[in-house]
Amino acid sequence: MIIKRRFLFLFLALVISAFVYSDIGYSAAKAKPQEGLPSLAELVKKENPAVVNISTTQVIKRGKKGERSPHGQGPQDKDFRDFWDDFFGELPKDFKTQSLGSGFIIRKDGLILTNNHVIEDAEEIMIRLNDEREFKAKVIGKDKKIDIALLKIEDKGELPIAELGDSDKLEIGEWVLAIGNPFGLGHTVTAGIVSAKGRVIGAGPYDDFIQTDASINPGNSGGPLFNMKGEAVGINTAITASGQGIGFAIPINTVKNLLPQLEKEGKITRGWLGVMIQEVTKDLAKSLGLKKEEGALVGDVISNGPAEKAGIMRGDVIIEFDGKKIKKMKELPATVANTPVGKDAKLKVIRESAEKVITVKIGKLPEEKEAAADTVKEAANKLGMRVQDITPELAKQFGLEKAEGVIVADVERNSPSFEAGMRRGDVILEGDRNPIKKTEDYEKLINKKKKGETLLLLIRRGESTIFVTIKVEE
Repeated sequence: MIIKRRFLFLFLALVISAFVYSDIGYSAAKAKPQEGLPSLAELVKKENPAVVNISTTQVIKRGKKGERSPHGQGPQDKDFRDFWDDFFGELPKDFKTQSLGSGFIIRKDGLILTNNHVIEDAEEIMIRLNDEREFKAKVIGKDKKIDIALLKIEDKGELPIAELGDSDKLEIGEWVLAIGNPFGLGHTVTAGIVSAKGRVIGAGPYDDFIQTDASINPGNSGGPLFNMKGEAVGINTAITASGQGIGFAIPINTVKNLLPQLEKEGKITRGWLGVMIQEVTKDLAKSLGLKKEEGALVGDVISNGPAEKAGIMRGDVIIEFDGKKIKKMKELPATVANTPVGKDAKLKVIRESAEKVITVKIGKLPEEKEAAADTVKEAANKLGMRVQDITPELAKQFGLEKAEGVIVADVERNSPSFEAGMRRGDVILEGDRNPIKKTEDYEKLINKKKKGETLLLLIRRGESTIFVTIKVEE
């Protein structure tokens, strides 16, 4: 009896096990095999030959003892040089410094694309290919504003090239590959993903960077950022000093249209509108009667510039330029810059809550002028600002045509004016779109304001004119 029961239990156990394992097997059969990360080996083999290492040489002129070098720290630095001279004898009058970077060949006859900062001020530029051959390069063209440079080497054969892709099609999360010369370690490969697009990092007026976590280090500058098709979609350019795993590349589409002009003329001629613009914030949109926080707000119009001649006015909000929607202020400078000089462009603006179309003949961007420094002292109210009338002396100091308006003499910390970004030395020209010619006009205006209301000010700061909103808290 006991034997029969044991046999029965064993039989049941076998039957249950069969069902369980058959079900597992069935499920496993249905499950798709897990895909691993793609191998990049073939892609690297294909693209490596087009990437070059760049080494530059610069001759530094040694100053007199006790003088500080204009080139910053190092053997030319005053303290170091004086110490060296006193204990080891004088350094040579001139000496050479070297720096390293990367680049990539974009045409079979030896045209190379890199960053301007890689070759800036270089007296000699040497290019080393993946096959260890070296060539002396000459600069064909360069542009500081977007940090690009074109170099040329001479070779009798056909050089390997990197195909240029379409950076607009890049997706966040897409895999990318960086090849370069970090720390002098030639042809180093790193991979990662596109972690963001359209980044503004304060590098210049046309910031629009691809952000990636593919490792980019000193020496990678000027090297290509490839997509998985083997197309160069960016130029590796910058890293963040405060973080790891974040690098930035110039989108290749920013560069492609400029290459013919850069090669032919050696520089870039940009379109110019002649306006000072700022972002449309929530408070500004409300104050200006706008339905959306979109466009570029005109804070000032340059005298005798294309915009003034066409009738664009301070306070206009540019929402479209030559058929392209302008949703963010930062989109306008690059759009205008890429417009041919002399072209008649149609602008759609919002003026006093109504849309208006204005045709502007695009001018040539003049050389940049340095903004005047903000220096002023000196006159409080519920906004936390002290102001005073502008005298002829102050008008002359700040480059104003008339001794009209009021100047900010002081801003209390943590006050509404302080929170709004007002600074000592700002010149208040308008309040709620009305002229402010003297302190009485200003005081009369703010005394009418109630708690919770917003005051719209037009101010001049240096050579710029901008709108500022201040919320009344008392």
